[in-house]
Amino acid sequence: MAEIEFDDFMKVDVRVGTVIRAEPFPEARKPAIKLWIDFGGDIGERKTSAQITAHYEPEALVGRQVMAVVNFPPRQIGPFMSEVLVLGLPDASGEIVLLSPDRPVPDGGRMH
Repeated sequence: MAEIEFDDFMKVDVRVGTVIRAEPFPEARKPAIKLWIDFGGDIGERKTSAQITAHYEPEALVGRQVMAVVNFPPRQIGPFMSEVLVLGLPDASGEIVLLSPDRPVPDGGRMH
């Protein structure tokens, strides 16, 4: 993998937000969940879809803090406009496990 400069890393705006709404996304090509996330302050509420159905049910995600890239341009995912990219890691089976802080932090906090 190519090395990057620190300034390149700083261009990626990764923030913490709290899921305030989550719904199944049956129209998606692969099983997914629609998320509405509150990043507080200047960013506010943003929405996205995530292929996380192997480990998560929509109702269990409400109130959970997640990490997301907030400065990508919006992307159309079927009939839904995704505004952020929620971050996760693959488990041993390749299913996504969400990244989140290990204790509550203020919404909108930027990853260092």
